[in-house]
Amino acid sequence: MKRLKTGDEVIVTTGRNRGARGVVTRLVGEDRVLIENVNLVRKHRKPNPQQNQPGGIVEEERPLHVSNVALYNPATEQGDRIGVKTLADGQRVRYFKSDGEVIDTV
Repeated sequence: MKRLKTGDEVIVTTGRNRGARGVVTRLVGEDRVLIENVNLVRKHRKPNPQQNQPGGIVEEERPLHVSNVALYNPATEQGDRIGVKTLADGQRVRYFKSDGEVIDTV
């Protein structure tokens, strides 16, 4: 089950972007996420005159693996693990593992 959703605020836990915070803009496949303004790389693009695209160096975001990010917990101001549990009324919710605070419904 996917624990991250589009719109979640996450923090990068490993790699060259460690400590960077951003919002998940898109889920890529089963195990990768695209985060706004994180993991930027420079790509050299050829011009394409048929589509009126100029050439040059372009910065773009690349996806990160979900194991390298954690959901940002505003109460502790750190990244936190996520769990899924079923409440007494049968509703499934996501919650922070550290303090048990409910995030939202699944």
